[in-house]
Amino acid sequence: MTDSPVPGGGGPQATGPRSIAVGGGVGVAITGDGARVVMLPAEAVRWAKEAEAPPGAGNLPGSASGIFVGRQDELAKLRRLLSAEGEAAVTQVSGTQAIHGLGGIGKTTLALHYAHMHRRRYTLVWWMNATNTEQIVTSLATLATRLCPQWAATTGVQEQAAWAILWLQWHPGWLLVFDNVEDPDDLRHYLGMLPDGHHLATSRTATGWHAIAPTMSLGLLDADAAATLLCTLTLGPEHAPTQEQRQETAALADELGYLPLALEQAGAYLFETGTSLADYRDMLGKVMDTAAGGIDPERTIARIWRHTLTAIERRNPQAVMLLKTVAWLAPDDIPRTLLAPLCPDPLTLGEALGALHAYNMISYSADRQSISVHRLVQTVLRHQPTTQANGYPPGRQDAEHLIHQATPDEHMDNPRWERLLPHVLIFAESCPTDYTATSEIMRVYQEAARYLYRQGRNAHAVGLQQAILAHCERSLGDTHTDTLASRNNLGDAYRAAGDFKRAIPLLEKNVTDCEQTLGETHPGTLISRNNLAVAYQATGDLRRAMPLFEATLTQCEEVLGNTHPDTLTSRDSLARAFQEAGHFKRAIPLFEATLTQREEVLGNTHPDTLTSRNNLARAFQEAGHFKRAIPLLEATLTQREEVLGNTHPDTLTNRCDLAVTYGAAGDLKRAIPLFEATLTQREEVLGNTHPDTLTSRNNLAHAYEAAGDLKRAAPLFENTLTQREQALGETHPSTLTSRNNLAYAYRVAGDLQRAISLLKTTLTQREEVLGDTHPDTLVSRINLAGAYHAAGDLGRAIPLFEAALTCCEQTLGETHPYTLASRHNLAGAYHAAGDLGRAIPLFEAVLSHCERTWGNTHSKTLAARSDLALASRSDPATQRRRVATTATDPAQ
Repeated sequence: MTDSPVPGGGGPQATGPRSIAVGGGVGVAITGDGARVVMLPAEAVRWAKEAEAPPGAGNLPGSASGIFVGRQDELAKLRRLLSAEGEAAVTQVSGTQAIHGLGGIGKTTLALHYAHMHRRRYTLVWWMNATNTEQIVTSLATLATRLCPQWAATTGVQEQAAWAILWLQWHPGWLLVFDNVEDPDDLRHYLGMLPDGHHLATSRTATGWHAIAPTMSLGLLDADAAATLLCTLTLGPEHAPTQEQRQETAALADELGYLPLALEQAGAYLFETGTSLADYRDMLGKVMDTAAGGIDPERTIARIWRHTLTAIERRNPQAVMLLKTVAWLAPDDIPRTLLAPLCPDPLTLGEALGALHAYNMISYSADRQSISVHRLVQTVLRHQPTTQANGYPPGRQDAEHLIHQATPDEHMDNPRWERLLPHVLIFAESCPTDYTATSEIMRVYQEAARYLYRQGRNAHAVGLQQAILAHCERSLGDTHTDTLASRNNLGDAYRAAGDFKRAIPLLEKNVTDCEQTLGETHPGTLISRNNLAVAYQATGDLRRAMPLFEATLTQCEEVLGNTHPDTLTSRDSLARAFQEAGHFKRAIPLFEATLTQREEVLGNTHPDTLTSRNNLARAFQEAGHFKRAIPLLEATLTQREEVLGNTHPDTLTNRCDLAVTYGAAGDLKRAIPLFEATLTQREEVLGNTHPDTLTSRNNLAHAYEAAGDLKRAAPLFENTLTQREQALGETHPSTLTSRNNLAYAYRVAGDLQRAISLLKTTLTQREEVLGDTHPDTLVSRINLAGAYHAAGDLGRAIPLFEAALTCCEQTLGETHPYTLASRHNLAGAYHAAGDLGRAIPLFEAVLSHCERTWGNTHSKTLAARSDLALASRSDPATQRRRVATTATDPAQ
């Protein structure tokens, strides 16, 4: 995020947690982590350009030779919407289309038929499960494996996905199908990066698409099409129904609600069992509860599945047991190896899965090594009444045993954990409210949460931590030490997820309980108190955070010693709070001391040591010491890539901070691509409205603005402000930053009326929330003065500039970038007012500082030199003085 009151100056900002970045003339507070940037070797890039897809290449999950009725108009409309130019060559047009409707309505079937019908028009048709961004990444990685196996087999999933995106950018004319999208924003960055083809999405979600893609709502089949489908499924396509059969199927289709999935399930049952339509209707009527208020798909399908399950059980009892078990797992990518313990041998497992597949209860992956089950099937099965004596819902105990057996050791390789994690998370989230979890599954949850923490993905562990805390409270009581630890972990997970409304009250309660139960200076109390202070700080509440950090550090030093890891963490936290408050003279020595102690105690490459090194570099950068910041950031980044990996959140933070420093130093050519990559990765990993994603969006907007690209900057600023108001609140420091940045963009665009109004509001709010001398408040004061100056109102501009300069000198120091910006702007206002006697000395001081800080060719230095020259040409006395100086000192 940035504010840039200096005309013509600046570069983009981005930071890690609780730091202040400087770009343009003046920067503002930025919170967040870094970006994931995937670097591909040169030969992989060359292969992405040169590799060609075979004719008709694709990975469609099934054929289109099955029965398909009642959707011809939708197919034609879909083609028109995707290719706005009618039958123009696919390589010359691009388009995006989303199909939405309730589960079982036939969205996937329609997309599959469209893909098959037009696959020869595309260079490639690639089908992706898109429930979340991780599945999209995995599907893209599979594309790399298909097209470039010689390289893809030797690298990781993220690199493979990056290669696939690069290939798609080089080879236009493809179709990407995103099946079962849960969050429309998951697609936003793919649509931006990949414009030269067609994107087709299916989703049960009807909202959230307006800013992303045109939509087509898919409704129930009409009565005639539904009856035709049921007749064909029941009798076979070669048999024409009699009038009586047609009437029977029409009546049954009506009772089934014209839901395609319900019709397919009923047709499969009737065909497999040979049951007559009359008998089936009679059976259905005996168990049917009329659904009030229209179609109830769960109830409709539940009525069908009761009979389907009975038929499957007669054919293969093992199959029903398998189905009830997978109801408690994630719906997609359920490995056969995970299910294997339920059957005595692979043959038995295959026969059971085959029976389920015959009745359309499951589907196979392309390699048949994993299965998927429809979510409605899972929903219905999870809500079956408990009949077991031990109180387990049907299938849940078996699912628990499978997950427990498949859980890797704590330090096992990532692929095994990554394959199991979706099932562990779903199992935890689907736990019935009156169910008491076992100690075995609790250990699984704890190991999974620790794995996510080690990966820097603590925000993803909220569901696990909720389950762990509920278990501890139920079995151990509200103040047991394990309960207190669990409550702390859940509060910290909420904080990591940006959910401060739940994090802070929970952490406050935990601190109180720890003080009463464990004592004021117990290590557990100190950890809880530090985490509460971090949460306060994350919301911009330094008035509560700072005293808590200081008190906690004092107690850690007394109880644990000066070099205990928890003491070092506390010292680092206090330094960051000073940094955020703009007290660099207190923050930098504290960072330096912490780094020295961590190097001695933990070693040179310990993750905490690397964090200290990164924090010190960031403090240097924010204080304007770029020559000290850049080498330290580059060295730390190299170490983090080696120790933590290329995509660990700490590595991404480091990379993002390096991009910030490049931008602040005027190197936008290196900064902007990193900011774009940061936004893309955060959207994938954290979601569209996570605070760190919003930070990246703001950073990118500022980078565009610093490069003079207001057409891309202003809409991005507006979007970020709206999302921050919704996610963080009207007066959160980050919201105020977005409001300030948008106002500055209005000013640069010449819309001074809107700029001044928004800047006045922001300044008032910052004075109330942050205080009169906070760096962000100073930025607002400078920017409002600049807007008055631009509007020709020097009577208001000059006093504001003078007050801002005095406050910057007292609070931040003579050479802080904000101070230099204030001095430069005040000099410009004096010049505009004709007061050259005060303007020229200020311009000279600014130029001298810029040359010492950034060098002779930096944009800020050039701007200061140009303004000084312009003022000097207007002042004869200055011209005479400069001529004399040149004559006596030719070397000058």
